[in-house]
Amino acid sequence: MQILVTGGAGYIGAHTVVALLQAGHAVHVVDNLSNSHASAIERIAEIAHVRPAFTQADVRDTQAMTALLQQDATDAVIHFAGLKAVGESVQRPLAYYDNNVAGSFSLLKAMQAAQVRTLVFSSSATVYGPLAPVPYQETMPLGVASNPYGTSKIMVEQCLADLCASDTRWSVAALRYFNPIGAHPSGLIGEDPQGIPNNLLPFITQVAVGRRAQLSIFGGDYDTPDGTCLRDYLHVMDLAQGHLAALNALSLTGEANALHGRGLQAWNLGTGKGTSVLEMVRTFERINGMTIPYAIAPRREGDLPAFWADASLAAQQLGWHAQLGLEEMVRDAWHWQSRNPQGYGKPETSLR
Repeated sequence: MQILVTGGAGYIGAHTVVALLQAGHAVHVVDNLSNSHASAIERIAEIAHVRPAFTQADVRDTQAMTALLQQDATDAVIHFAGLKAVGESVQRPLAYYDNNVAGSFSLLKAMQAAQVRTLVFSSSATVYGPLAPVPYQETMPLGVASNPYGTSKIMVEQCLADLCASDTRWSVAALRYFNPIGAHPSGLIGEDPQGIPNNLLPFITQVAVGRRAQLSIFGGDYDTPDGTCLRDYLHVMDLAQGHLAALNALSLTGEANALHGRGLQAWNLGTGKGTSVLEMVRTFERINGMTIPYAIAPRREGDLPAFWADASLAAQQLGWHAQLGLEEMVRDAWHWQSRNPQGYGKPETSLR
């Protein structure tokens, strides 16, 4: 299949592009490089032995997106492009609604014009809202998010539901991620956040590599086994495989597939298990043979004590389940960071 991947030079996008190429798909990456690196494309090619087509463009440019979709005779789109930092979204809500919501609307208009109606959308567990009971299940209604990032995902999912209801030719998957971490085992691509990391494991690896003095653990008095927050961490390579599974389920080449043509379908992608912050730190230390200095800081506003996925629907309908555990996640994350102390910003350097 010919697949257009928006945001394909970013963290999750790059790993998914590798999986697509290795599965034999033709891929065209579109990325505005606002929070990613062009060098990721060359590294993808090194891993997959195939270079994806690449265009630097913004999904908010409907005309450009329409032209790209038409020139490639695109079969399906995987849509990652958008902003993703929860804390930043509170400070910059208009930027999040512009990039995540208006950008998605622009892409959908381009797809409509190009008559491409198969889409895998990068959604989030935040759509369940802070009041949802755990584990989160796809049958739960969309909640009221506690931040603009989550609200942007809810808004796009609602738009997709309305679009599919209006036109049965659309086949759309909303993949609700939990907490993707880790890196490709080659160490060539991985997570490279700008500024201070918003997520736990990149912060740990930056402390380990000497870019940060110590880890701040926000809250040590939650009603959890060790007082720190519980999250459902998922290896990014398992997440990438989840996109292939969803794409296959929606594929126009699979007319016999019972899931084809059923409008918008949502699937949780997670392990179904909660891991605490301290458990993550201790596993990283044990697997990688080092000590991570940390301090307990005050709770961070908006953090939930614990949530994790019920991923049984993805197992039943997509044949997908997480195969890599916490040890592989922390090992691969450190392999990436130790080979690339400054991320994509400087030439690869091994610390070992």
